Amino acid sequence: MKRLIAFLLCVFLLAACGRSDPQAALEAAVKNLQVSLEKKDTDAVLALLHPDFSAQQPQDGREWARQTMTLLFLRHKNIGVIALSQDSRIDPKVPSLAFTDASVALTGAEGLIPDSARQYRVKLQWRLVGKQWKLIQLQWE
Repeated sequence: MKRLIAFLLCVFLLAACGRSDPQAALEAAVKNLQVSLEKKDTDAVLALLHPDFSAQQPQDGREWARQTMTLLFLRHKNIGVIALSQDSRIDPKVPSLAFTDASVALTGAEGLIPDSARQYRVKLQWRLVGKQWKLIQLQWE
């Protein structure tokens, strides 16, 4: 009987771990974006972008993102993305849509000490594609 209870408990725990938590997946996507930028991994960042990604530029959003990252990565040996504050939430009326509002500091450096830094307020809009959140819109001030 104890073995049966232990077995059922393990099955229950594994099932709970296997459940997809959209909020956790959203927070993981935000973190992946930050880490990919810091690693200067253009392909990883582009993989997080929705095919219809747009930013505050009139041109193609994905191509703008590629060009901007290329310039930023060439200009700085080290990139830092510091989230000063962050709030990610899923739209309760449209659960395939989510938003992240954040205050971030972007730093660039040739060595260990940043030689440039700027603070931004960013608004990210995410769209759920399958089980993955993809960044569909970026705005900043």
